Amino acid sequence: MSFVGKNIRKLRTVKKLSQASFAELFGLARPSVGAYEEGRSEPKMETLIQIAQYFGLSVDLLLTKELTVNELYNFDIFRENAPTAAALSAPPAAARLAGTTPYVPGSRSLEYIVQHHDPAYLDGLPWLKLPHQLSGPTRAFEIRGAEMQLPKQQGLHHKDTVLCSRVNPAQPNILIGSIYVFVTPGKILVRRVAGKLADGQRLQLRADNTDYSPQELELTQALEIWEVKGVFTLHLRTPARLDERVATLEQQVAELLARVAGQEAGSSGPA
Repeated sequence: MSFVGKNIRKLRTVKKLSQASFAELFGLARPSVGAYEEGRSEPKMETLIQIAQYFGLSVDLLLTKELTVNELYNFDIFRENAPTAAALSAPPAAARLAGTTPYVPGSRSLEYIVQHHDPAYLDGLPWLKLPHQLSGPTRAFEIRGAEMQLPKQQGLHHKDTVLCSRVNPAQPNILIGSIYVFVTPGKILVRRVAGKLADGQRLQLRADNTDYSPQELELTQALEIWEVKGVFTLHLRTPARLDERVATLEQQVAELLARVAGQEAGSSGPA
């Protein structure tokens, strides 16, 4: 059961908005707001994200919990003495710990999309210790789905964690063939860049798993871009045929060298 209709009504009450004013904020028809509040329909995901972002809430919270008016007043956006822009731009305390990075579980993807710019939210995420120092801002994202998985346990698996460095959105240096995490208004997308279109503002993306179709992405749609630099995985890779042949040859060479060494030791003994 979704609580979004009841929560929209309470948000309007707290902010003293009419249904018409609320509809105007998000480009909706006034009857649609009434239908949401009465449970006759629900907003599209894009509208939910806009509502959550505007009011400083998470999409999960809007959908899964009936919020009380008192709870809503506890959110900074409803307080008269809200934090200043300078306070919001201050780096989270945990960011000062060298070699650590915020970790975004798959279950909190929508929440991250809405609040990725909020230092206080980032500070409240789990933090991981990186095995190697990466330059610039970093993130760790949990993979959800099999889009990047290859046969024989190759590629990125469901519930793997990718370690990423941030790409400057003003001057994105996107490398063909590399894997990136694209944070878009609708979802967090992990894909390999297959090419750039002629206008330079659109990317051709593909999943490593050929069961999934390629797609295009407008760079302006990306809220954040992260280049994948490493992965934590619990999946052991099945050796490829070449790996197996090399391992067999190495074992045979080691046995041959041991046999030769034994023969030489025997021939150098007393007559």
